[in-house]
Amino acid sequence: MERWNGKVVVVTGASSGIGEALVENLVRQGLQVAGLARRVERIEENAKKLEGCKGKLHAFYCDMTDDALIVETFKKIVNTLGPIHILVNNAGVAKKGMLIKGNEQIWRQTMDTNVMGLCLATREAVNSMLENNIDGHVIHINSIAGHKNIYLNMYSPSKHAVTCITEVMRHELNQLNSKIKVSSISPGFTETEINAAQHIPKEVPRLMSSDIVNAIVFVLSTPPHVQVHEMIIKPVGETH
Repeated sequence: MERWNGKVVVVTGASSGIGEALVENLVRQGLQVAGLARRVERIEENAKKLEGCKGKLHAFYCDMTDDALIVETFKKIVNTLGPIHILVNNAGVAKKGMLIKGNEQIWRQTMDTNVMGLCLATREAVNSMLENNIDGHVIHINSIAGHKNIYLNMYSPSKHAVTCITEVMRHELNQLNSKIKVSSISPGFTETEINAAQHIPKEVPRLMSSDIVNAIVFVLSTPPHVQVHEMIIKPVGETH
């Protein structure tokens, strides 16, 4: 992680769960972290707790379903903190319901957040890297649902899209002769606010946010010539 010391990393969905745990880890390791979320006050509170660490947490309000706001926020990050070196697309939503008898507003919110928001954030971050000749890293927090057909209406299709997007990006970056890395990390069931809302039985095996943070740090720590394209992480005993 030494080569990222002092560099700018953007983490979406930074107000809770994996995102909250990740920004704390990265700040303690000396990175300049731009944390994005709608509940920006939670990031601001976390930033105060992390004062005095090697790095610093900067809070930015951003709704990942608002295209114009995403573009504006990334410009603000570059103008205030400098060019982006790392992007972690962590923001995501999962709603209960069926496709057959489903609600199109829930479908749209899921796809806008999990796919369109991810793509826009990636475009802005990668353009910053390319314009500044930075061999950066983009990490998508995917899901086991991106590799298997799991319920929750549009959630699994949205995560299958992330799996495909990762591969498309890899080919596009190769075509540009770029050394920017792209990685997809696909956790099984993880103890987060999103999953807590699904009222999953306590006996279901689960990962903790810290487990995913450790995986992200490992992927970021690989040598420049090594790219972890896909990492699937499951709790022992998971049946999916």
